[in-house]
Amino acid sequence: MATKPPEGDPVQDAPRVDAPRHSAAGLPAIGHTLRIAQQQMGVARTARTLLKVNQKDGFDCPGCAWPEGERRHVAEFCENGAKAVAEEATLRRVTPDFFAAHPVSDLATRSGYWLGQQGRITRPVYLAEGADHYEPVSWERAFEILAGELRALDSPDEAVFYTSGRTGNEAAFLLQLFAREFGTNNLPDCSNMCHESSGSALTETLGVGKGSVSLEDLHRADLIIVAGQNPGTNHPRMLSALEEAKRSGAKIISVNPLPEAGLERFRNPQTARGLIKGVPLTDLFLQIRIGGDQALFRLLGKLVLEAPGGVDEAFVREYTHGYEEFAAAARAADWDETLAATGLDRRDIERAARMVLASKRTVVCWAMGLTQHKHAVATIREVVNLLLLRGCVGRPGAGVCPVRGHSNVQGDRTMGIFERPSESFLDALEKEFGFAPPRHHGLDTVRAIRALRDGEAKVFFAMGGNFVGASPDTEVTEAAMRRARLTVHVSTKLNRSHAVTGTRALILPTLGRSDRDEQRSGRQFVTVEDSMGMVHASRGNLPPASEHLLSEPAIVARLARAVLGPASRTPWEEFERDYAAIRDRISRVVPGFEDFNARVARPGGFTLPHAPRDERRFPTATGRANFTAAPVEYPEIPEGRLLLQTLRSHDQYNTTIYGLDDRYRGVRGGRRVVLVNPEDAAGLGLADGAYADLVGEWTDGVERRAPGFRVVHYPTARGCAAAYYPETNVLVPLDATADTSNTPASKSVIVRLEQSPTD
Repeated sequence: MATKPPEGDPVQDAPRVDAPRHSAAGLPAIGHTLRIAQQQMGVARTARTLLKVNQKDGFDCPGCAWPEGERRHVAEFCENGAKAVAEEATLRRVTPDFFAAHPVSDLATRSGYWLGQQGRITRPVYLAEGADHYEPVSWERAFEILAGELRALDSPDEAVFYTSGRTGNEAAFLLQLFAREFGTNNLPDCSNMCHESSGSALTETLGVGKGSVSLEDLHRADLIIVAGQNPGTNHPRMLSALEEAKRSGAKIISVNPLPEAGLERFRNPQTARGLIKGVPLTDLFLQIRIGGDQALFRLLGKLVLEAPGGVDEAFVREYTHGYEEFAAAARAADWDETLAATGLDRRDIERAARMVLASKRTVVCWAMGLTQHKHAVATIREVVNLLLLRGCVGRPGAGVCPVRGHSNVQGDRTMGIFERPSESFLDALEKEFGFAPPRHHGLDTVRAIRALRDGEAKVFFAMGGNFVGASPDTEVTEAAMRRARLTVHVSTKLNRSHAVTGTRALILPTLGRSDRDEQRSGRQFVTVEDSMGMVHASRGNLPPASEHLLSEPAIVARLARAVLGPASRTPWEEFERDYAAIRDRISRVVPGFEDFNARVARPGGFTLPHAPRDERRFPTATGRANFTAAPVEYPEIPEGRLLLQTLRSHDQYNTTIYGLDDRYRGVRGGRRVVLVNPEDAAGLGLADGAYADLVGEWTDGVERRAPGFRVVHYPTARGCAAAYYPETNVLVPLDATADTSNTPASKSVIVRLEQSPTD
């Protein structure tokens, strides 16, 4: 059964709006899942595919990185995961005829939604200099073009190798190996734009830049604080874990500028009770002002210090460093400043403190609502401070839980996709492969854009993702990409990045997670690491979308052979033939992967070691868990302005737009909306349904404008607004980044709203 993509690009700036919902999932989620899946895959393929998602003998969902656990439901996927699978396993195809009919100048006018709906790319295509059409090209010619450009560079550091979080461990390991043998550490990835702040803060304070909890810890917790995260849309299977924790007696505090339906009530579609009634999840909702989280956690620390028996003194004495300096800073926390920073009521903060003090096992979960601010790293350090005070690290049912986005973004970093690798990793790489890897630091995402903008980088290679759509300061990013001599994207489907090219461009189509991968040694599987450090196999079961596709490991291996030639002692051909050979090398380079092939063959995989969790051992500079005492920061909003956060709609995953509805927020048929508190809107003279331009204001004096957004009166925190990305990425300055991590500050953009002249 063939499925046809939509012919016209639908209008996205005239949405219908009704009241937001107060529960998530349930029957509507089932209906929407089946409708989208059947539109993309047909009935039989839908059943055959979805029943393999996240199963021990199946493939890992290409959506979020939430773990599966030991016991798995026959339908171990969520609504948005099913949408991600449907778009990858779609029967729609982008053939050479499509590119003949649609010049790049036409693709550049299309929305991301329309591009994604066209289907799977079936052949490598090449955009020659001065041309306006991609044309089919052989794989041999594609590698010849790319290798020629790379070898012609004056320095390997003029190349950038970007990685998306959907890339499996084997391909990620090969890509960093190739880049370093080529001579550069320019290995930015999507983590630079999302959870780099988490890694920076956790590495400094605990010694490991990952979460310290397992799924079982979440189920055993007394208290779970969910801060700056919307699991109902971004990690829906997390709601099942919160439901189980509630059944075991856990309390939940949600900290967010927006009320989120999934955290209000979860209607579990896998149980009769869930479909009928659902479970209220949040016990206390702290509707915080954007960017006020550091002030909140600092004051909670103060209240713990002041409470008799509040501090786990034995833990602090034995395992921590810097307590006295932190305690002095926390005791000086000011109530008036905290209330101004957070917009919260004193009684609610005091109630939250009582809940923290009543809990022996506390988990704090967070996502980009905490990581994408100038003071993001300091905020996450403050989260750690609170947990250290209570001894809630290395204790069952307690710890830090940064909830990652893409399904293997954490694994890519473990495999060495990092512009600032450790000396120990480079030493192991040199010992195993016999070449001297570069030791100087490379470019992260923001610095890579600057290098392209300034002509210092000339070749851009992306393993998956939508770099142009995901990056900040859209006009600057697009101009930077157009300065490149060659842009290359390893992709399954079309996105905005394919329409914003260098002088020349290649699209290299690859297998998806759901595709069967046959190499010369037989059928292959890849591995992924979830948000909680579990590593497991992923085996596609569908016939590939085209006979002309290559797997990601094969693409990297062939590229390396084309560029490095016979001088390379690395067995690239063997790696392409048999991925077990890659895993053997990983087992000797990456700590925790010893005996990799045997361990990953076990159903469910294995858990990576985590010293703070497993041993209460902290591999930091001090050898202990570090308290910190950074000054409290929060955004100040000028009169007549609002603080904007960018976010996803419910029909969206990162920059992939599945549809034009956000039914939990009551928005249908469009994306150009700005959610504004009714009192703020009244003060600005903006009626519900009016249209306004969002104008970004920053210290560089450059006016950044996103025109034509429908104003939606919405129960946001006062002084705050929200709108979807990537449409609002244009408002995020390239130089507006988090201290230390350099992550774009996409959650705290000062804007003014100008009523549209056509309104």
